Amino acid sequence: MSSGASPPEAPPSGGARPARRRLSVDRRREELVAAALELFGGRDAEDVSIDDVASVAGTSRALVYHYFGGKQELYVAALRSAADQLEARLRPSEAGGPVDRPVERLGMGLRRYFDFVEERAAGFAALVRGGPANRSGEVGEIVDGVRHRLLGLVMRLLRVEEAGPVLRVTLRSWIASVETAALDWLERRDVDRRVVERMLVDQMVATLGVAARHDPRVVPLLENLVSEHAP
Repeated sequence: MSSGASPPEAPPSGGARPARRRLSVDRRREELVAAALELFGGRDAEDVSIDDVASVAGTSRALVYHYFGGKQELYVAALRSAADQLEARLRPSEAGGPVDRPVERLGMGLRRYFDFVEERAAGFAALVRGGPANRSGEVGEIVDGVRHRLLGLVMRLLRVEEAGPVLRVTLRSWIASVETAALDWLERRDVDRRVVERMLVDQMVATLGVAARHDPRVVPLLENLVSEHAP
């Protein structure tokens, strides 16, 4: 080899740490929230650390603290992001023309819901499973707010203007069943998704049948659904 001057040093390769990408403030926050959702969707919030989030996002813990004051703030931001995404997905669309039959509207709502479950699995799991058993403060407001808006959406799909106590309990119980069924499907996927959606429509008809025995005001709604839903 020649004893002359060495060539310029080549850029580091292999195991060397890559240079941090320059991202806008909003884009960096979105990246950190996405990393947090991935973690919160699979583990209890108490078991996720800022270091875990930094590792998944490929950045430093100092940068995570720069954008979020701590894990609780990041957790709330992640859940709020998932809630916003779900509500945007469920927002009624007239792209395919209006649908007049309540059963069809309910089926379309379930398809949009399961589209979100399938495409945003981590966000859905974090929203349904994440956090302490006693949800309070901002976390409770986010989770309860989503369920309250889901109740309003189901009422609109069924063309119900006002729900009495029996119907309200029935619809809220059905929404809880939808969450449980979606989470089970996401974890196991041993039942075809369309079958699960049809089962949930059948379950709505069945639970309204129970409600109608306790409140005659539910009978017209049940009769309307049964007439449409008959094979």
